[in-house]
Amino acid sequence: MEVLALLLFVSILILILYGYPVSFTLGGISILYALCFLDPSSFSALPFRILGVMNNYVLIAVPLFIFMGIMLEKSGLAESLLETMAMLFGTVPGGLAVSVVIVGALLAASTGIVGATVVTMGLISLPTMLKRGYKPELATGTIASAGTLGQIIPPSVVLVLLGSVLNVPVGDLFKAALLPGVLLVLVYITYIIYQAVRNPESAPSISREEVRAFLGQRNVFLKILLVFFLPLLLIVAVLGSIFAGIATPTEAAGIGAFGAIILTISQRRFNLRVLQSVMRETTHLTCMVFIILLGATTFSFVFKEMGGDEYLVSLIKDSELSPMLFLILVMLVIFVAGFFIDFIEIIFIIVPVVAPIFVEYNMNLVWIGILIALNLQTSFLSPPFGFSLFYLKGVAPPQVTTQHLYRGIIPFVIIQLIFLFAVIFFPKLVFIL
Repeated sequence: MEVLALLLFVSILILILYGYPVSFTLGGISILYALCFLDPSSFSALPFRILGVMNNYVLIAVPLFIFMGIMLEKSGLAESLLETMAMLFGTVPGGLAVSVVIVGALLAASTGIVGATVVTMGLISLPTMLKRGYKPELATGTIASAGTLGQIIPPSVVLVLLGSVLNVPVGDLFKAALLPGVLLVLVYITYIIYQAVRNPESAPSISREEVRAFLGQRNVFLKILLVFFLPLLLIVAVLGSIFAGIATPTEAAGIGAFGAIILTISQRRFNLRVLQSVMRETTHLTCMVFIILLGATTFSFVFKEMGGDEYLVSLIKDSELSPMLFLILVMLVIFVAGFFIDFIEIIFIIVPVVAPIFVEYNMNLVWIGILIALNLQTSFLSPPFGFSLFYLKGVAPPQVTTQHLYRGIIPFVIIQLIFLFAVIFFPKLVFIL
């Protein structure tokens, strides 16, 4: 029976890789295995498990954060931010690329949705960077890596889902992710400046005359203040209310959704058509997440009923793998899986299977959650199947080839892998806050 539980896990992974719908594969194959190998009376507990998921108060944050991110995408704030930041950092080596990373971080802290951030940044900044003489490799690598910061910088939908699966407080995950997220942004910026100094032709600076002309505009300092103040106010309202203990992550998500509407109104972009579009996209993404979650709940239930979790724990313990070696093995599996399947499937399929073993090893699940989020972010970028690369290629000008994307992203993937191992061997980076 225990071996059949592992066969269920492998069967689902193979079918998903073949392209079958994730949610129906998870639920359907699990039900088939249960009908064949379990006592029919065990099914009586499944509806209560599903209702338990649907009644999970924390998961209400998912549609609210998605709504917030899509509404901010429609507000046009990203364009204003990038234009202003590019001029402020214009004379710094690689200043435009540095501004892309900072705006990517601000959007990540405001939205938490990777696809929306990568597409928005690609549409706005890639043509500008190419026009100003940036090498396509550096431009695409910067945009794709900055766009995936939403995986780790709170409020991240990834962290909300991981909190639910690992059964740890989402607020603790947000606090733990903040410092690694900020440090990763600083490492990106350092690399870009190094590249620009070493090879100035790859990242030309904006002329001083152009910067002076921008700063000489009427009410320019008020414009700069508003451009920075509005998204920062939203970030402080959402994260500050969580960290101060004033609001739960779900309540803070409600604040964020309302704040995103106010920001869109302030940019004079809000109307009924925009609201309908945002609500439609939010409903679509939320339904996708929750239908996968229901399939994953069914899989998790059947896997445990067949004794798969206990068998896996005993198998790992009998193999005498050290906790660190097991952790690295899991990180490798998640990294490779990220080439082929989306982060939602990884969180709902792989994480519930390995979580009991981490508990058995007495490893801190908040730390594990941050490592998984960093790993998923890395796999989002990795050729040949990195989802961020597909998003960016879809909006890139015709002269930007797939080879440009692959060559450009490799240094950032290496940076992230080094950073991931740094967090593995220096856990204090997670627990300082």
